[in-house]
Parts: sequence; C-alpha cells; structure tokens
Amino acid sequence: MSDGSTAVLLVEGDPSDAALIQKSLAGTGERSFRVERVSKLSAALERLGKTAIEVVVLDLVLPDGRGLGVFDQVFQAAPNVPIVVLSAASDEQTARQAVQRGAVDYFVKGQRDGHWLPRVLSYLIERKATRDDLRSSEARFRAISDSSPLGIFVSDALGSCVYTNAAYQKISGLSREETLGTRWTRAIHPVDRQRVLAEWGEAVRGLEPFQTEFRFRQPDDNVVWTRVNSAAISDGLATHGRVKTVEDITQRKTAEFVLQAAQDELFEERERAQVTLNSIGDAVLSTDLLGNVTYLNLVAEALTGWSAREALGRPLAEVFRILDGRTRQAAPNPAQLAISENRTVGLAADCVLIRRDGCELAIEDSAAPIHNRDGRVAGAVLVFHDVSESRAMTLKMAHLAQHDFLTGLPNRVLLTERLSQAIGLGKRRHKQVALVFLDLDYFKHINDSLGHAIGDQVLQLVAQRLTAAVRATDTVCRQGGDEFVILLAEIEEPLDAALVAEKLLTAFAAPYLIGTQELHVTLSIGISVYPDDGLNADTVLQNADTAMYHAKASGRNNYQFFRPDMNTRAVRRQFVETGLRRALKEGEFRLHYQPQIDLASGVMTGAEALVRWLDPALGLVCPGQFVAIAEECGLIVPIGRWVLREACRQVQSWLDAGLRAVPVAVNISAVEFRQKGFLEGVALILEETRLAPAYLELELTESMLMQDAVCSASVLEALKAMGSNWPSTTSVRAIRA
Repeated sequence: MSDGSTAVLLVEGDPSDAALIQKSLAGTGERSFRVERVSKLSAALERLGKTAIEVVVLDLVLPDGRGLGVFDQVFQAAPNVPIVVLSAASDEQTARQAVQRGAVDYFVKGQRDGHWLPRVLSYLIERKATRDDLRSSEARFRAISDSSPLGIFVSDALGSCVYTNAAYQKISGLSREETLGTRWTRAIHPVDRQRVLAEWGEAVRGLEPFQTEFRFRQPDDNVVWTRVNSAAISDGLATHGRVKTVEDITQRKTAEFVLQAAQDELFEERERAQVTLNSIGDAVLSTDLLGNVTYLNLVAEALTGWSAREALGRPLAEVFRILDGRTRQAAPNPAQLAISENRTVGLAADCVLIRRDGCELAIEDSAAPIHNRDGRVAGAVLVFHDVSESRAMTLKMAHLAQHDFLTGLPNRVLLTERLSQAIGLGKRRHKQVALVFLDLDYFKHINDSLGHAIGDQVLQLVAQRLTAAVRATDTVCRQGGDEFVILLAEIEEPLDAALVAEKLLTAFAAPYLIGTQELHVTLSIGISVYPDDGLNADTVLQNADTAMYHAKASGRNNYQFFRPDMNTRAVRRQFVETGLRRALKEGEFRLHYQPQIDLASGVMTGAEALVRWLDPALGLVCPGQFVAIAEECGLIVPIGRWVLREACRQVQSWLDAGLRAVPVAVNISAVEFRQKGFLEGVALILEETRLAPAYLELELTESMLMQDAVCSASVLEALKAMGSNWPSTTSVRAIRA
C-alpha cells in the first residue's frame, strides 16, 4: 500500500467479534494493518473486485451466506489472496474443510489472545511474498530455459525427473508430463545404451561432471544425435540432484558423417588404387612435369631395382634406363615425349631396361600424360612389363612349330620349306636333290609289347643314329610316327643317295640296348630324286613315300628308288585299303572251312577257318591279295577279331543244331598276338558265343613265337589256363610266311 500498511479485508457479521479483531490488528508491532470491514458476503465480493486486498479474514457465518459455500465464492473472487477462516468452536470441522479447499489457515473465536492474529497474518504475508518471489524466480528460470536451444533435464537425488524445458521435450520427443518422474536414460538409443551407462556410472561414482555424445531415440523411432553435459546440484554438504544440458548435434554429426564418409571413400579409393597398382602384373611409374619420379608400384620397384623411397624425386633417366636392343643406344624417354606431345606414346620395339644392378630386361611399355583439374599436363605415367620370358617363349614356339618335340629334329613343316628351297636352288644351279624316306620295320610291335616309353626312347636313338650318318648340310626330319625323311641337297647323281641308304642300313644293323632289352630295328627306305621324280616338293615327297612302301613290300630292310610303275601299285594299295575298310563296315568277309581228315580212319578230326573277301566288283578275293596291306594299314586286328568271333559263332551254331562239330583252327597274325588285350579278347569272344574252349585252336607261326620267347610262353600258359585245347610251344604247327 502507499502508506506501507497491509490491507486486510475483514468479513465478519458479528460487530463484537469484528471489534475485537480490529483492535488486535491495530496494536503496534513490526507490521501495521489497515483493516476494512464488511458484514455481508455480497459486500466482500464487491470489495474484492476493486483495489487490491492483501489478506482476507473470513467468517463462514454471514447474514447472506454460511459454510463452505461462503468460502468457495470468496476464494473464486480472490484466488491469489491468502484467506484466514474464522470459526466457532462448534464448527471447527467446516474450517478444516475450508483449509483443504485453499484457505491458508483458520482459528477458533475465543481460543486465541489478541496478539496471535497479527503474528499469523504477518507470517502469511511473508510466506506469500516468499512464494511470489519463488514463483517469479521460477517463471524467470522457465522463460530463460524455454528460450534456450539447449535441452534441460533436472533430476532429484534419486535420479527422477523434476523438470524439463521445451528444448529437451523437442529433442526427446516426450512431453513434460511424460518426462516427470522418469529417468533421462530412457531415451538413449539401444546401440549406445551400454556405453553411455558405463560412462555415466563412472562419473556418478567419482562425483565428476559428465559429458558424452549419443543418440536419442524418440517414440516415433526418429533418431537425434545429442551432446549431454551433467553436473551435480549440491549445497556443499549433500547432492540433491543433477541438472543435464542436452544439445541437438544432429546437423553437426550429419556433416561429420558426410565428411567421414568422404574421407573413408577417398581413403578406400586410394587404397583400392594402391592395391590394384600393386597387384597388377605391370609396372607403373609416374613423373611430375619436370620428369622427376613421383611414384613406383611394387612391380616397378622389382623391375628397376629401385625402391619407391629411394627413387622419389630422382630424374626418370636415372631410375628408368632404357636402350634400343638392336643398336644398344639410349632410347628416347617416353615420359618426356608424352608430356611434350600431350599424347600416349609407345616404347620402341626391342627395348631393353637396365636394372639398377646392371641386369638387362626386355620390356614393352607405353607412356601417357597426366592432367590436372584445369586440363593442363602435370606429368606422365609409364606402364611397362617384362617380356623376356614371352620373347623367349616366342622363339621357342617358333622352334617347336618347325621341330619335332620328341627328337628335336625338323618336322614336316620345316622339311617342306627346306625341300622347296633346295629344289629352287637346284633349279638355278642345275643340281639334283634327293629325298630319302625311311620307315622303321615292325616298330609297332615294340610299342605294343614294351610300351610307348620304350618306343619313344627307340625313336630318340634312331634320330641320333640318322643324324650321325649324314652330312651336316643334310636335313634329317621326323615325318611323324616311325617315319623319317632325309633331305640330300645338291647331289651329283642318284648313286650318292644310294650310298647314303646303304650306310644307313649298315648303321642300323647294330642293335639298340635299352635297359635289359636288346632291340633290333631295320629300315625300309624309299628314294626319289629331283627333277627326275618330281618338279615340286609335294611330288618328290609323295614319290619317296611310294618307293618306301615298295621297299616294305620287297621284304623290308632294303631301299628302293622310285619308278613310275610304283604309282600304279600305290593306287591299287590305296584301293585295297579303302575296300577293306568298307568290307569291315558292310560285312563283306566270308569264312571257308577246310576239313582235316585222318587218312587211316577217314574221320574228320578238325577244320581250318580260311577268310575270304567278297568284293562287290572284284568278286572273291584270297588272303594273299589283301592280308599284307591290312597289316600295313592296321586293319589286320579288327579283321582277325571278326574271323575269330565268326568261327566260334559258327561252331556253336552247329552244336546248337545237334550236329557233330570238330575243333576249328584260326590263324593268328603276329600283330594280333602282340596286341594289348589279346587274351581278354579271346576270353570275351568265347563267353559271347558260348563256345567251349576245346572247340577252338589257334595257329601261331614259329617265327612269331621266337621273336619274344619269354612273352610268348607266358601268353600260351595263360591260354592253357582257360581250359581250352591250346597247343604248347612244342606242338605248334608251323606256318611259314
């Protein structure tokens, strides 16, 4: 008030009670009171609507109202004014109910002295002032905290929330009501929870300030990155709680993540580039604009002999020394060319790199300019690789393309080339050229009986013996298989070729000793001479081949010069070979059976199966006209199997028809006898035809058995073990070739 006194509204209907109260409040003391009295409720309500009243002393029994209804109306009219209720002793319960509804206190008339009321009112005034100051302070704090961008979370000593500001509610996604009484840790993202709680526990145990960064997960699962600071609320004696400030750092974190992702991507890109450059097979070297080395990958270090640490900053010519492999002069620097001409350039052919240790490497490379952001040339990069092995391989492949891999002799390709050159030279110089075509006699028997490994050794020894028997200017070639060709360039007369052939036959008279095996190899030799026997390489080679076959037909281990009439025989031989292949396919072979009669009794004791060829054009062809050719072209084995199977089938069919049958003899050639699987083949045919072994006899020549007596004996013993009527080596009926 203006005079410093406290305005009191006394609402009392009893004049005497009102006088006592007014007198009590009029006494001297620390506080003075200015009392206005009204006797009715209506007057009190009207007065409260005017100037400010600081305290209301209210009697609940008035002329125009009584009880709690009176209090409710006054409290509604002045909700912020302290109300002290006056009550009779008989109505103290109503006064207590009024306090429960908002009255600050009550007293019973006649039970207190006159000094009590001023003290109560002074206390109420001071308490209200304190409450108003606190409310004002709280309002200021709330205004400050609500305007702060930092979230504020205040907890009591037990950790329960007692206050949050608007910023915290926005960051957490929780309303004030949802946060009160809860703990701040409820909003921590599950991924961060264990870490944050561990950090929080250490800070609380040590009574230290707490600071960390973690994610808030809002109720809608939205994630907010935050930085939290926490400090204890203490009066110096005890901790009453903690206050936490929460800063939304989502944007900063996003920027950090973007930056980190960019840095990670850059690192990974550089790492990928580094790993790629170090894992490729090519060497990579780069220079700056001045030609100084700026980078080497691992392959470049290995090829140049310089480590990257030692090479960096050095001139390229010092680290990358190259020569022209043909002139041995320094080769142009490809990096400088790429920089000066701003284009990709290749290294000169046959370029040689001089390693740091002086070793030389054949290399191939290219150089390209490096550009900066502005598109200007900033340096060059060289990519090169060691081609020493590939160049050596190229030479080796070229050699292998013209030479036989087993013997190392020139092959058919190189022979044809040299023969054409020799014919061209002979034509210009009017000289003769001879071609000696050789075939090893019965070499297939060696492969079949001793195996291909022994056969390969024989071919290698044959190649050595042939090379030693001719001049260095002559060409010894392996045509293929067991066929060899010798080119005799510039002979004076055909007799020179005959002398070479005789020398070869003499040289091959000596046996070959391979391990414990002593092998005899003879030659069938055919000779053709340019220009008499052909004017080109193909004709000369073909005629020498024809002469060689004529030498085989003449008994082997001899040589024959080509004669024109040999072509006729060669054509017939080819005709017969083609016919035999057709005969096998079309079933043109027939078996005739020659009986064997006991002259004393006249009884047939056996029969011999004789093969015939029923040619559609030639009619019945005897074995003498086709067996030798069948042996040469490898058809004797399938023909022999057909004969054996057909003979067994026929005898079994006679037996099945109830006819008397006798053992049938089948002639076995040397090629069949030495064929791998011969024994198994005989057993299989007997099983397929159901013929008892006693009805089958095999005829073997003495010469065939004696070629390899040990092997022959083991085969005969195996045949006997089958239980058939096989002859022993002492009872073989000789068939002379």
